[in-house]
Formats: sequence, C-alpha cells, structure tokens
Amino acid sequence: MENENPSFGPISMMHNSSDDSEWEVRPGGMLVQRRDDAASSSDQSLQDPDSASAVFSQSMKITVSHASSQHDLHLSAHSSFGDVKKALVEKTGLEASELKILFRGLEKDDADQLQAAGVKDGSKVVLVEDHTKTVEQQPPLMTQEMLKALAAVKAVSGEVDKLSDRAVALEVAVNGGTKVAVEEFDMTAELLMRQLLKLDGIEADGEARVQRRAEVRRVQKLQEIVDNLKARCSNPFVDQSKAAAVSTEWESFGNGVGSLTPPPPASPSASVTQDWEKFD
Repeated sequence: MENENPSFGPISMMHNSSDDSEWEVRPGGMLVQRRDDAASSSDQSLQDPDSASAVFSQSMKITVSHASSQHDLHLSAHSSFGDVKKALVEKTGLEASELKILFRGLEKDDADQLQAAGVKDGSKVVLVEDHTKTVEQQPPLMTQEMLKALAAVKAVSGEVDKLSDRAVALEVAVNGGTKVAVEEFDMTAELLMRQLLKLDGIEADGEARVQRRAEVRRVQKLQEIVDNLKARCSNPFVDQSKAAAVSTEWESFGNGVGSLTPPPPASPSASVTQDWEKFD
C-alpha cells in the first residue's frame, strides 16, 4: 500500500536536501525559498552606495590645529567646510561666525567641499578665531554722552526747520517783486548764526557727530540763500531778466539818452572833410 504520510511529500524532500535554505509556502500555494536577512542586507549594502556601510567606508579623519590644541574629526568625504565648523562649534564652544578654516594656507568658504579642495584622510586644517566679524556685527553702544549730544542736535534741528521756512517765505516775496526790508534778511542771518554756534558747542561722537555735521551744512546753505536774496532785494538789476526789460525801455528814447549801453562814436563824414579842405 502506498504510504500517504505527508512528511515524505515534495516539501519534506526539499527541506531535507543539501541546501540549508528554508522554504515557505506563500498564499495561493506557491513554494518560495526564504532568504537569509543578514545576506539580504549585505547584498543591499553592496548595491546601494548610499547605505550606512557605504557612507562609513567613504568617511575620513582630519586633524584640526587650533592654537596649541588639536581636534580629530571624523567626517564624510562629501562634507563641506561648513560641516567642519559645526563640529568645531561643539568642541570649542565658539560661534561659527568667529571661525575661519585654513587649508594649505588659504581660507575656505563654508560651501566648499572637502574632496574638491583636496582634503583627504589624514589631512590637517587650521582653525583661526576671527573676532573682527563679531565686532562688526555688534551695534555701537550708546553712552549717556552720545544720547545727550543727539538730543542737543535734535533741538537745534527743530530751530533750523523754522528758519528754513522763513527763508522760503523771503524767497517767495523777492521772486514776486515784493520789497522786503533789509532788517528781515539781517535778522534771519543772525538767527542762523546762533544755531551754527550752538552746533559748534556740541561735543559729539559717532552718530551724533554725523548728524551735527549734516546740520552745520544745512545752516550754511540757508545762510547762502539769505545772503543772495538780500543782494537781489537791495539791487533789483541783479535779476538779468528785469535788467534787460529796463534797458529796452530806456533805449526807446533814442540817441542813447538814458541808455545803459553808450552809443558807438559817430564816424567822420567824408563830405564834411572835403568842405573843410576847400577853405585851405
């Protein structure tokens, strides 16, 4: 009689074969060979260059010289000098903005790749502290003296604003042909000079000094405008357009009487000369 014990079936025979691999039945009755997990992961690491083992095989060790100390860093070959700075921040406690990385005597940018720069396993780089960048980033501290100077310059600036409006009013009046008293120009010039003396007496540094210099130039410009307006008002013929109009009116009388330009001398007549010659 035929033995119907399932242990002697095809599955059992395959399991007892010389192959140490295990077999399993998938849904639907398909018989497949179960692959070893360790072998599978090993094959995957060989095929995938981005796997952890592949990256580890591409890592490098570099030595960073910092003053009298040295730091050993293990980085990927695809790392940048910015990654080197990040690792050094953790080791030194310094800020990344204070660090400069030198390789072969040249400073490297954070975006430069180690491999592209020629860094290899066992290479040495130099770490230099650059405190000037930190100083440049910090705004200057405002002392009490600077605050006091800024307040004084601001007060003078308010007075100059009023005098500027006054100068504009004088300019409008002069351009419109209005006769302005000389005292108005003298008073405005005197007030401007007082503000200039106030600015000269302010001791300022930094931003206050810059603002004071700007106000001094502003006052000097207003003084120049007031002086020109005074000259125009005192002598209306300074205005060339008006002077030309007056000149035309005077010349209309003829014969050069009252003309601003003297007439040319009359040329001697030849006939008169001949008449005088007849009496010789």
